[in-house]
Amino acid sequence: MRIIETSDIAAALHYPALIAALRDMFAKGCTQPLRHHHALDPENERKGTLLIMPAWQSGGFLGLKTVTVMPENGTKGLPSVQGTYLLFDAENGSALALMDAGELTTRRTAAASALAADYLARKDASSLLMVGAGAMAPCLIRAHAAIRDFTTVSIWNHRPEKAEILAAELTGEGIPARAVTDLEAAAREADVISCATLSTEPLIQGDWLKPGAHLDLVGAFTPRMRESDDAAVKIASLFVDTREGGLHEAGDIVQPLAAGVITEADIRADLYDLCRRAHPGRTSEDEITLFKSTGAALEDLAAAILAYQAAP
Repeated sequence: MRIIETSDIAAALHYPALIAALRDMFAKGCTQPLRHHHALDPENERKGTLLIMPAWQSGGFLGLKTVTVMPENGTKGLPSVQGTYLLFDAENGSALALMDAGELTTRRTAAASALAADYLARKDASSLLMVGAGAMAPCLIRAHAAIRDFTTVSIWNHRPEKAEILAAELTGEGIPARAVTDLEAAAREADVISCATLSTEPLIQGDWLKPGAHLDLVGAFTPRMRESDDAAVKIASLFVDTREGGLHEAGDIVQPLAAGVITEADIRADLYDLCRRAHPGRTSEDEITLFKSTGAALEDLAAAILAYQAAP
């Protein structure tokens, strides 16, 4: 069994290739049971969550990811998301590779958002707002920039100094990034808004979204978390990575469903539909679109196969 180092994963999973791998995997499909989701302390989600995500292709590859999500780790200088990924031969069951799931997860998550935006964001989108400045933020910005030429990339974070640091890092890479402190003003101007936070209260309001905006929601991975308000969900055309995850795990979908603000029929399509061309994606220039990502084992498997085949 090979151990694939994090640096090799990063080198293998450059965004154009990873986005293409995800597109192909969603188009072809694989077996992925609903992920196991266990709160380490059911009374306090900030104490941590254990996620277990298997997926396999008949006669191809089988993968198993185990992840811990520890919201308080930021105050300890540790990543909030940590985990491991095991890749097997699905035909004979032999273990092929072990790799760190952190790099794999952030990159495949960002690539899934960029894949969705390829169908849902306006082709002439030129301004991106990143809400959050954690480990996911630079990946999301780079992934979105792989499919759109942004002239402005704004970064907002509840700790402004982190947004400043990230903006400086990305500017050094040639990305036109800047830190902002007025979230509402930045949201009103943005063509694409990407959120990656652990917020339990809505951050983006529907009244702020301009015609033609695309809202990409990556955080809020449990029913109790939320990054958008009811107004945003109500006025937008709704899309998810998978219906199972969106309907059961995503607070931005689960909460308005429970309140009667939307119905299941309001979810226009998932990434399977988009990648198989069963739904056209954006249908007008002024349409406001919302993509809610909860993550899927299929995405991990596609990324792990790419890393296994491309890494030295």
